[in-house]
Amino acid sequence: MKFQENDSIIVTATGERGKVIEWIDKKMLVIEVDRVQFPVYADQIDFPYFQDFTAKKDHPRVVNTSVTIPNSEKNIKKLPNLDGVWLSFIPILDRDVFDDDIISHFRIYLLNHTEDDLIFELSIFYGTTKEIDLKHTINALDEMYLFDLPFEHLNDQPKLDFDFSLSLSDLKRVEHYEVVYKPKPKQIFKMSEDVLKDQKASFKVNLFDFYPARVQKERFDMAKLNAAGFKIYAADKIRSNLPAQRTLIDLHADKLSQVPRNANPAEILDIQMKVFENFYEQALVHQLEQIIVIHGIGTGRLKDEIHAFLRSKREVKSFVNRLHPLYGFGATEIWFNQIK
Repeated sequence: MKFQENDSIIVTATGERGKVIEWIDKKMLVIEVDRVQFPVYADQIDFPYFQDFTAKKDHPRVVNTSVTIPNSEKNIKKLPNLDGVWLSFIPILDRDVFDDDIISHFRIYLLNHTEDDLIFELSIFYGTTKEIDLKHTINALDEMYLFDLPFEHLNDQPKLDFDFSLSLSDLKRVEHYEVVYKPKPKQIFKMSEDVLKDQKASFKVNLFDFYPARVQKERFDMAKLNAAGFKIYAADKIRSNLPAQRTLIDLHADKLSQVPRNANPAEILDIQMKVFENFYEQALVHQLEQIIVIHGIGTGRLKDEIHAFLRSKREVKSFVNRLHPLYGFGATEIWFNQIK
């Protein structure tokens, strides 16, 4: 190929200089200009040697210092529109046994087209299995490579869990903003076909348009509620007026009245998770320090679903599935972060 990795190049349309990072396929490669990497077609760049050779040499001359000399025009890099935070998918092509172009994998970038420097934590799951944990800061109007998504893994239920926060705290905006993106195979296939057909480098998926503001809580007239017959409690005494909350739940199907007789395994699992989530929410309301969930051993599917749920919750301090004197390996103990 004409260019090799780390070759110095010049973008013919703008005159910007950079270097070659790697080839994507026979027609396209990734270059770096001013520490920003992006894909281009090979015919859009050239070696800088010819321009350097033919450029006019500067010769010293006497200049009238009373006359202002205009600065040379600089190549102005076009800034992206302030249209939110995006994921960019770059299809990477390969050849099959018939020498036809196929998509090997997608190179995924995070695009921060906002005016905010953002901190993000990213957990990547395939099904219920966590594969990757990332934590980085991405500057305003910047782009960052995240990971490669193999084409065949689109059928493994990939899920991207983002937790965004502002690099500089702002009391008028939320402390954390969680975004979950699940790539849908049919949608990704369609957008990939359109990109290759139009000979474009990538396609984008929007995560959010702007970092959200805090919701201003409305103040209610408690006197009107009291007059209407509602019981009003002081905030610090709410939990004392709630029914006692259990710290243990057994999710075996035969222990749950919600499970119908002829339910199939998928229906049973769905009911078990709903019962668990309700139990979990009640534990938070009561500010419990610890709960125990009995899920049994079986195929391990219920345990995996519960553990995947717990990994996504910031209020969970830790959890463990260990040998318990009463339940063996069929139970998970959960501890919560306590609010001071």
